[in-house]
Amino acid sequence: MNRPSILIATGALALSTLVPVTVAGPAAAAPLTGGTVPGPAHRTSLVTSATVGPDGGHSHPRVLSVRGAGAYRIGASLATLTAAGRIDWVAPGCAGVVHAGATGSWAGVILLAFRDGRLVEVGTATAPPRSPAGATVGMSFAELEAIYGRRGSLIRNDAGDAEAYLVRVGSRVELFTGHPIRPGVGYFQVGPATFVERNFRQGSSC
Repeated sequence: MNRPSILIATGALALSTLVPVTVAGPAAAAPLTGGTVPGPAHRTSLVTSATVGPDGGHSHPRVLSVRGAGAYRIGASLATLTAAGRIDWVAPGCAGVVHAGATGSWAGVILLAFRDGRLVEVGTATAPPRSPAGATVGMSFAELEAIYGRRGSLIRNDAGDAEAYLVRVGSRVELFTGHPIRPGVGYFQVGPATFVERNFRQGSSC
């Protein structure tokens, strides 16, 4: 699958077990506060332990839509989210793209991508969160088809070596890409079609 290098190869650990995983971040990932904050190098860093509930179990943010997730709204400013304490770490990519980690209940649950300072992608390798229709990582493509019907479709990238399930919502998309080891969904991401769908179809520009 051709995606930004920071987002490649998450499923092998995060989705094969769906249990908390801790992975040290790359040297390029710069924490925004004092001390050492690990920044994920791959999607394997997305863990399921967002917060701990009163019963000692883990509770998770529930919904990821084409609008974004919680305070992480598509189109939001990286500078504004940083000033509000919503950004844990950043890792510059290429072509004006910056990858970042969330804080609070979304920490370790979602990865963010900003282009020219604006949020253009929110993605997860965990379940929950779910889409507004109830789709999650770990489902089969057949289950997605049963949920979305005519609203979605299976697509392949331009190279013909990867398959995904695409749901269009206006100019934005929900995209469910495959797991690197087993059949089914390994990653769920949302954002403008011009960024999310294009990156899947054409691959990263660098």
